[in-house]
Amino acid sequence: MSSPTPISPEEQEELREAFAKIDVDNNGFISKDELTELFRAASLPLPGYRVREIVQELTEASGQLTLPQFTQIVHGLKSSDVAKTFRKAINKKEGLRNVAGTSEQSGTQHSYSEEEKVAFVNWINKALEKDADCKHVLPMDPHTDDLFTAMGDGIVLCKMINLSVPDTIDERTINKKKLTPFTIQENLNLALNSSSAIGCHVVNIGAEDLKEGRQHLVLGLLWQVIKIGLFADIELSRNEALMALLRDGESLEDLMKLSPEELLLRWANFHLEEAGCSKINNFSSDIKDSKAYYSILNQVAPKGDEEGIPPIAIDASGLREKDDVERAEMMLQQADRLGCRQFVMPTDVVRGNPKLNLAFVANLFNKYPALKKPENVDIDWSSIEGETREERTFRNWMNSLGVNPRVNHLYVDIDDALVIFQLYEKIKVPVDWDRVNKPPYSKLGSNMKKLENCNYAVELGKKEAKFSLVGIAGQDLHSGNRKLTLALLWQLMRRYTLNILEDLGDGRKVTDDTIVCWVNDALTQAGKPTISSFKDASISSSMPVLDLIDSIQPGSIRYDLLKTEDLTEDEKLNNAKYAISMARKMGARVYALPEDLVEVNPKMVMTVFACLMARGMKRA
Repeated sequence: MSSPTPISPEEQEELREAFAKIDVDNNGFISKDELTELFRAASLPLPGYRVREIVQELTEASGQLTLPQFTQIVHGLKSSDVAKTFRKAINKKEGLRNVAGTSEQSGTQHSYSEEEKVAFVNWINKALEKDADCKHVLPMDPHTDDLFTAMGDGIVLCKMINLSVPDTIDERTINKKKLTPFTIQENLNLALNSSSAIGCHVVNIGAEDLKEGRQHLVLGLLWQVIKIGLFADIELSRNEALMALLRDGESLEDLMKLSPEELLLRWANFHLEEAGCSKINNFSSDIKDSKAYYSILNQVAPKGDEEGIPPIAIDASGLREKDDVERAEMMLQQADRLGCRQFVMPTDVVRGNPKLNLAFVANLFNKYPALKKPENVDIDWSSIEGETREERTFRNWMNSLGVNPRVNHLYVDIDDALVIFQLYEKIKVPVDWDRVNKPPYSKLGSNMKKLENCNYAVELGKKEAKFSLVGIAGQDLHSGNRKLTLALLWQLMRRYTLNILEDLGDGRKVTDDTIVCWVNDALTQAGKPTISSFKDASISSSMPVLDLIDSIQPGSIRYDLLKTEDLTEDEKLNNAKYAISMARKMGARVYALPEDLVEVNPKMVMTVFACLMARGMKRA
C-alpha cells in the first residue's frame, strides 16, 4: 500500500460539504453514531469493520469527531487503492448526479443531489409564483436543469435573498429588462455580494459559476440562502413563545444558547412528549418510519380553538401501512393539508436526508409552532435582548468567511475563541494550533480550556496583530463582555478590509487618511463634492457614496430616483438602501447596512469607502 497522498483544496471542500450535511446543527462535530452516514456522504467506500474500528477509537477518546479530525482520518486512508475507488463511489452514491468535467488540480468529480434540486425548485416556484419579474424563467421543471439555467441572470437569486432577509437588495438596482452580458454580470455581483452580507459563505463562488449554472455551487448557495430565511424566526428574541421549551432547572440563558437546529429538535420533542411518544435524536435516522412526523403533525394542526382558524384533523390511518415509502407518502399528504409538504419527497424521509428533513421541519415550525408563552413563570423578560445591527454585521461577516462552527449567537459561539483564531489567519496572523484547546471539551474542564484559548487570542491580538486591546482580557471574551468583544471584532474586520487594499497597492500601508484622500481624488476628478472624514455630516444623505460610485462607474447612478435636498429620515434611508445595493452591484463586498450611512457610523462608513476604493483600484 502506498503512502497517503495530500488532501487537495477541492477534496477538502468536498469533505467540508459532506461534514456539513451530517452536522446539521452546525456545532462543529458529529457523534460516533453518525460516522457511517458521514463516510457515505463523503463517498468513502470503507468496509464495516474499519468504521467500527474508528468508532471504537472515538469511544475511547471523546465519542465525537470534528472536521479537522475527519480530514486527518481521510488523509490516513488515502492509499492508492482507496483513492481509486473514491472517484468511482460518487457514481454509485444514491441520489447524486455527477457534474460534467473534473477539477484539473485533483481530478475530483463534483456531484450534486438530485433530491435537493427538486426540493429547491419546488420551493422557489411556490415562493416566487406571483413575481412578474421572474415569469421569464418560472415555473421551473424540477426534473430538468431549468434551475441552473434560471439562476444565470441573477434575478431569481436576488429575489430569494430578499425573501430570506427582506430589504437586503433595493429592487431599483436589479436589472430586469433587455439584459446584456454586462447587466447580467451586475445582477450576479449584486446577488453574490448581498449573499455574503447576510452571512452566506461565497468565497469559492463567482459570477461565472452562476452564469454557467455549475450545479453543486448553485445548490450550495441556494441552500444557504433558503436556510437563513427558514431560521430567521427560530430565535428567542424574535419568538418569545419558544420559552415554552424551557426545561426544569434551565435558565433563560441556557435556552438562548441553543442553535436554530437544536431549538427545532427540542420543539419536535416537546410535541412528541405532549403526545406521549418517544423522543428523537435527529432528523435523519430517527424519522425514517414517519411515525414521529405523524405525531408532530397531529399536535400542531389547528384545533379550531382560535377564532377564525378552522380545525384540521390529521388522518393517522397511514401508520398502519407496512411499506415505509407509502407510509411516508400518506404522512406527507397530511402535511400538505397544512400547506407544509415542501422540501421532502417520501424517499427523502425514508432515506433520512438530514438537510431536506431539517428544512421540512423548519417550515412546519414557521407555519404552526403551536407554542404558548408560559404564564405565571418567574422569568425576566427584559433580559431578552435582540441582536444589535453591529452584532449582526460582525456575525454575518464572520460566517461569510466560512468560519467553523457557524456563528448563530455572537458571544456564545465565540466563547472558546476558535472562531477568532480562524479570523486571525484570515488577516495573516499566524496561530500556533498546538496551543489551542479543541472541542469536544470535558464537562469538568470546559470553562478552563475555553478561557485558556481566550487568553491566547488576546495575546495574539496584542503581540502579533498589534491591536489596541487595553483593558481587554481573555475572561472578557469568554464571558461575552459585549463592549470589549466588539472592540476586538472591529479591529479584526478593519484589518481584514485594509489588507485587501494593501494587497492591491503592492503592500503599501493603508490608513483612514489614505482612504479619505483616494475618495476625494476620485470625487474631485469627477467634479463632485468631497468629504472631510468618515464623520462628515453629508454622508447622512448617502450622496458622497453615490457620487463615488458614479465616479468609478460613470452613468451608473440614477439620480432621478433620489432625493438630494431637505431630506426626511425616510428619504435618507431610501437613498442609503440604493447606495448600499449599488455598491454591491458594482462588485464591492459591502457588509454595512443602510442605517450605518444615515447615522454616519464612522466605523462602518470607513468599510464602505474602503470596499469602493478596492473596487476602484481593480478597475484602474
